[in-house]
Amino acid sequence: MNNIGTKTIETERLVLRRFTEADAESMFNNWATDPETNKYLSWPLHKDINETRNIIKEWILNYENGFYNWIIELKDTPQAIGSICEEGKSIKHKTISLGYCYGSKYWNKGYASEALKRIIEYLLEEQDFYLVEANHRSSNPASGRVMEKVGMKYDGKLRERKINPDGTRADVIYYSITKDELL
Repeated sequence: MNNIGTKTIETERLVLRRFTEADAESMFNNWATDPETNKYLSWPLHKDINETRNIIKEWILNYENGFYNWIIELKDTPQAIGSICEEGKSIKHKTISLGYCYGSKYWNKGYASEALKRIIEYLLEEQDFYLVEANHRSSNPASGRVMEKVGMKYDGKLRERKINPDGTRADVIYYSITKDELL
């Protein structure tokens, strides 16, 4: 298994690359403080840009260990709009779990599908993972549609496993795609 981690990848409209410390302002402004995005995440809104800087510094250190974590940037304007990262992996079993988030002003433009599709191709073809999985909260069905659009199959749900920021409970719905199913 290659496990070289995050490399720069381009799609028609996007550049997917490693985070740098210079990305703190874009991340802070575009999704780390976006209350709409935060409705579906397990981490609280960032209180100040130093919080964002510190998280990015941790991620940069993790790149040395083969960590997969891309910042997603628009090609036509070097504006960071979101991220995709590993949430866990098993080298032994050749599986990886991904999570992604985008600022709400970038929703419904096809960016999430475009980036996720290309990352899945990279992981299954170039990194030799056998299976890529992702999950979403039942309160965020649009995320499930992104997964289906890129060819992921519904695996099942875990009932009421997450608590949304508003205090309501949400099921966690899982999707995956195997190397054999890659479109």
